[in-house]
Amino acid sequence: MHYHSSFTLTKATSVPWSGIVVAQWPELFLSTPVGVTVEPHTSLLYFRGQKIWEAIILDLLPKGLGRARKALLSGCSAGGLASFLHCDNFTKYLPENASVKCLSDAGFFLDEKDISLNYTMRSFYTDLVSLQGVEQNLDTNCTSSLKLPQLCIFPQYALKFITTPFFILNSAYDVYQFHHALVPPSADPHGHWNRCKLNPAACNANQIESLQGLRRDMLLALRAFLNGSRSGGMFINSCFAHCQSESQDTWYGVDAPRIHNKTIAEAVGDWYFSRRVAKEIDCAYPCDSTCHNLIP
Repeated sequence: MHYHSSFTLTKATSVPWSGIVVAQWPELFLSTPVGVTVEPHTSLLYFRGQKIWEAIILDLLPKGLGRARKALLSGCSAGGLASFLHCDNFTKYLPENASVKCLSDAGFFLDEKDISLNYTMRSFYTDLVSLQGVEQNLDTNCTSSLKLPQLCIFPQYALKFITTPFFILNSAYDVYQFHHALVPPSADPHGHWNRCKLNPAACNANQIESLQGLRRDMLLALRAFLNGSRSGGMFINSCFAHCQSESQDTWYGVDAPRIHNKTIAEAVGDWYFSRRVAKEIDCAYPCDSTCHNLIP
């Protein structure tokens, strides 16, 4: 999770920021309030992420955060998910007249079936929610609306309850979700997807169709936000990447990825400063020639 420092929204718009970086992994650690016994009479693990989050914010308030006129809470990957989880809570700490907004980069993790039709990521996250006692810190409006309240850990269910202006930066072919949600090792024991995972140009027609399904599901999950959020923004491109805000090359470089000839920095700047509607959705792979397609 990051508070961006020297945050450049376009080449012509550089805004001075006081920046703080809060390192954390996994994403739930900043939402956990409990201590649990792993095995009877042996070890006690303390998951105090929520308390750590609160302590950090309370420490920063008298050091200038409490007088902030503008604040942007953002994060990448695990931090991107944490931005969803803490956005409205962060807003409550700031002055009422402050302009507070949130951004998630590669944090829109989907509740998605893998290629073997199992909910691998759902199982992973709901187990973490149960282990770490996170449910009590999830949005109560969300948890009361679902039969499985622990699913509110997924942004697609929690997003409509976030009231703070939010920007979603994500690849429709997010590499982490490609490798761990759509095609986790458990769903491909014989490695039929290995070449495709390393290079999308090596994917066969059936594999490409599965990847297009991942994109379709992401856009479907974002449809209500796209059509209904007046204060929200998005940049959903078709690059095989995970986290695009941390490198200047992908953020606003000369050869940075673009949608409708607009870089990520330009889209975020348009949204943050309310210059114009900034909801950019890319065409499907392989049409975007501006992608770096950097697969880790």
